[in-house]
Amino acid sequence: MRSSKPTPTGKPTAAPPSLPVVAQPATPAVGAGTAVSLNPRQLRKTLERAGEAPDVERYVLRLYVTGLTSRSARAIKNLRAICDEYLDGRYDLEVIDIYQQPVLAKGEQIVAAPTLIRKLPLPMRRIIGDMSNRERVLLGLDLVRTTE
Repeated sequence: MRSSKPTPTGKPTAAPPSLPVVAQPATPAVGAGTAVSLNPRQLRKTLERAGEAPDVERYVLRLYVTGLTSRSARAIKNLRAICDEYLDGRYDLEVIDIYQQPVLAKGEQIVAAPTLIRKLPLPMRRIIGDMSNRERVLLGLDLVRTTE
């Protein structure tokens, strides 16, 4: 794109490059009315709100998937069912397609997909797979305790 204003030499100058636009995930965020697609600013606000309300344990989850594959769809469906049953209204779920947003995946060091990252409550946890092993997902989210 060129500027219409000529320089002293008479040649038009190039307009400064615009900032890149971050694409929204191709796969929509899912959840029970509370699942949203969060940008970094919204995620920070969610984390702050969660820190202010210790009486209600809020879960902030990110599910990294690879496009619209059957494995990705199964992970979304399985996770949604678990969250609806065990976290009724106490979670924020963001689904991120790593093909559409590779920078986010690189920043989180995603090496396999689907990968679920539990941001809150701390400590952060990662669960890899299609979330079909319900007991393993529940343990990873600290929703059930092991009996030893």
